[in-house]
Parts: sequence; structure tokens; C-alpha cells
Amino acid sequence: MEVLEHAFVISLQNRKILNKFLEETPRDQLLQIPEGFRNNIWWNIAHVVVTQQLLIYKLSGQPMRVDTALVEKFQKGTVPDGTATEEEINKIKELLFATVEWAQQDYASGLFSDFQEYTASVNVTLSSVEDAIVFNVFHEGLHTGAVLSLLKALKRNG
Repeated sequence: MEVLEHAFVISLQNRKILNKFLEETPRDQLLQIPEGFRNNIWWNIAHVVVTQQLLIYKLSGQPMRVDTALVEKFQKGTVPDGTATEEEINKIKELLFATVEWAQQDYASGLFSDFQEYTASVNVTLSSVEDAIVFNVFHEGLHTGAVLSLLKALKRNG
């Protein structure tokens, strides 16, 4: 299996884990920010969806496939506002899988021909959409780890 194809497979597996957290965690816990944390489970899951779009689509000069309002609410540098409507949660549940599938299809069709170089906050420079796809797997793993830490803190405090 080609490396990039495998990156999409890993992303889908990670998204299944995040979706399970979204479906099985009570809403009050999704939105709670435990002491010592800056965000919550909900923010981390929505942030993963938005960041994938920014890294792959925006840096490639392509229109993102998620609403601008979601990007503004969950992109890097934002903080949770303590809310999540049923509509937002359902939209993110859909986008968890659809965004990976769209990116895989759009990559296969050659949509991403341009790319604006970007240095991520972990000091990794992305010079191509392939770099962005691989980096996104790392980024999503970080946020899955954050969700696990948040769940552990909530259980400890609850």
C-alpha cells in the first residue's frame, strides 16, 4: 500500500475513535474543561476536522469543504465557547468521515496541484500536499491523545 493511501486509512481509523468518543461521552463532559486544560473534548474533535481542511485544501489554494463558521470557531488559536448544538455535533459526525474521503478522492483526481509552504507550530515545514497529508495524521494523533487525557481527567474529577 502506498504511503499516502495508508495515511488516509490511518486517518479514517483515528476518526472512528473520535466518533466513538463523540457518541459515547455525555454532552456535559464533551464541553467541560478540566482544571489544568485549555480546551475540551468537543473542541479537539471539531478542531481535527477543521485543521485537515486548512492543511490540505486551503494551503493548496482550493476551497475548503467545511463551513467558514466552523473554521473560525475551531481553528488553531481558538478556545471553546462552552456550547455545541445538536446540529453542530451531527455536522461534525458527518464531516469526520466525509472530509477524509473527499481529500482522498480529490488527491487521486489531481486537484491539489499548487501548495503554499507552511511551517507548523511543531517546527515542521510542509512543502507539498503530500507533506500536509502525512503531517495531518500526526496532528490528529496528538489531538486523540488530548481527548484521552481529557477523559482521564474528567473521570478523576467526577
